[in-house]
Amino acid sequence: MSSTGVPTEVVVVGIGADGFASLPPSSQSLVLEASVLWGGSRHLSLVPPVDGQERVPWPSPLAASLPGLLSEYAGRPVVTLASGDPLVSGIATTLLDLGTPVRVVPAVSSVSLARARMGWSSSSHAVVTVVARSVSTVLRECAPGRRVLVLSSDASTPTEVAALLTSAGWGASSMTVMGDLGSSSESSVAGVASSWSVESPALNVIAVEVAGNGLASWAPGLSDSAFENDGQLTKRDLRASALARLMPAPGQLLWDVGAGAGSVGIEWMRAHPTCRTIAIESSPERAARIARNAHALGVPDLHVIEGRAPSALHGLEAPDAIFIGGGATREGVLETCLTSIKPGGRLVVHGVTLETEALLAQAYADHGGELTRIGVETAEPIGTFAGWTPARSVTQWSWTAPRSERRLGSARYPHARIEVPVPATRSARQRKASAEAGSLAVVRIDVDPDDSFAYKISCTECEVPRPGSGTRAWSTRRPGEDNGYMAAMDRWILHLTSKHPDAEAPCLAYLPEARARLQDRRDTRG
Repeated sequence: MSSTGVPTEVVVVGIGADGFASLPPSSQSLVLEASVLWGGSRHLSLVPPVDGQERVPWPSPLAASLPGLLSEYAGRPVVTLASGDPLVSGIATTLLDLGTPVRVVPAVSSVSLARARMGWSSSSHAVVTVVARSVSTVLRECAPGRRVLVLSSDASTPTEVAALLTSAGWGASSMTVMGDLGSSSESSVAGVASSWSVESPALNVIAVEVAGNGLASWAPGLSDSAFENDGQLTKRDLRASALARLMPAPGQLLWDVGAGAGSVGIEWMRAHPTCRTIAIESSPERAARIARNAHALGVPDLHVIEGRAPSALHGLEAPDAIFIGGGATREGVLETCLTSIKPGGRLVVHGVTLETEALLAQAYADHGGELTRIGVETAEPIGTFAGWTPARSVTQWSWTAPRSERRLGSARYPHARIEVPVPATRSARQRKASAEAGSLAVVRIDVDPDDSFAYKISCTECEVPRPGSGTRAWSTRRPGEDNGYMAAMDRWILHLTSKHPDAEAPCLAYLPEARARLQDRRDTRG
């Protein structure tokens, strides 16, 4: 959302636990002189009555209702009340994310007060918020001797955190629950997670000193036993290899296509708390299993889409990296991933079948990158001795999308690249054609033996008989650089109008021209 249609400014004033009276005079004046005052019902009740002041309690649910509230008060100044520092898991962050002009007047945060009470320096611990989030988020930060401050959602959070720590092998952890920090009713209760049975106030912060033998690693390649699975699991050595090439970075998004147990996407998110994953899995049972694994391993915000690629990929946010663990040979999957990834993005594909291996060898020839065959053997008993047992070898293709347009090498010279930007490169053409053709299309540009381009546009919903037996996706293929693009797109436009009359695609604006060109071609052929 942009700043258009929002208040001219929102001043967010932080209030400490002792309420309005504890605010400095300048902050009190901001609140009392506001024509519109937003805040939680508790915060609003702390402010003395002001004649003519409009007071608006937060709507529920807040996240879904906030854009409408901002629009309702567009063009007006607003003052908002918040707890402590509004930029520490507070409303100011949410407003800024929505493009709202915000000025923050903070009070002492609950995090600062909790540090002071525990005697913890700011660099000696992690801070995790579970406000409107799953408590499972705490697990990612757990390791023996680690300190964690948990910002609670309500009075039930300490009991939930204690049960979570105990079930995950951290039951020996010390917990200190500090309630109503900074107020005259401030409280502090300490105990051990495995025996926690204390009632807590609604406003509390939990200090955890982690102890126990739970799972503690951010390195890629967790034990296979860490993941509930039905055998569809990228094993640890292959997972570590894939993640090394995917290169998780703060704030970046991964598509985990054919996710199986979700192991690669989960470890991507464990690399940094701001890493994000969308896992695409066609099996309902496996999709549910991915969600359970994500919660158990401390990344409950992993987003699972139950669907089959490539159709399930359309409309998703463009990824910084893609892992294809299954389904690479399905029509349009690899092509969609190649055209969807951001510039500089990383793609890793694994295959164990001859068909997938042939596909990856062709992709390597067309695009370059790195093609690796990985074989892993483990020692197992053979009678009274031990011997090596090989796992199925995996072919891995990894590729990095160019940061600027470059002419991709031909099949004859797979690694040759012209570093000078060229306006009509293969990847640029493919992106343009995909955008024009719309969400029902899968566009692929092949390289013919004479190094010229040929356009192929396939439909994700229509199938036709395959010679011999079975079916294949409906498609049109036309060679000839720009002429090939025009000819393929014309046929695609008529396919959409005939088979999908309700479809939306930019190319449909050229329907009259497409019909005229097709008629000209028929007339030319006689």
